[in-house]
Amino acid sequence: MSGDDRTRAHVFVSGRVQGVYYRANTRDTAQEKDIDGWVQNLRDGRVEAVFEGPEEKVESMVEWCHEGSPAAEVESVEAEYEEPEGEDGFRIRR
Repeated sequence: MSGDDRTRAHVFVSGRVQGVYYRANTRDTAQEKDIDGWVQNLRDGRVEAVFEGPEEKVESMVEWCHEGSPAAEVESVEAEYEEPEGEDGFRIRR
């Protein structure tokens, strides 16, 4: 896939999103959708994620973040679209 077909979303999710398997569910969903990137907890209680892949798949992942894991209570999702940086695979950052 050429770089022209890929987009990158840098996402910040607020609410009750830590300690509810949000990162693991994000990883599993991204892998199912064949999206590259990463997800991590932030010290302020938010979750930060990067998704890279075809635009429609990345947008579906951003939409998924509004629900997240079954135990999560998402209050807001902020997404900034950027130039892809060549992420390969999807991982949880610690």
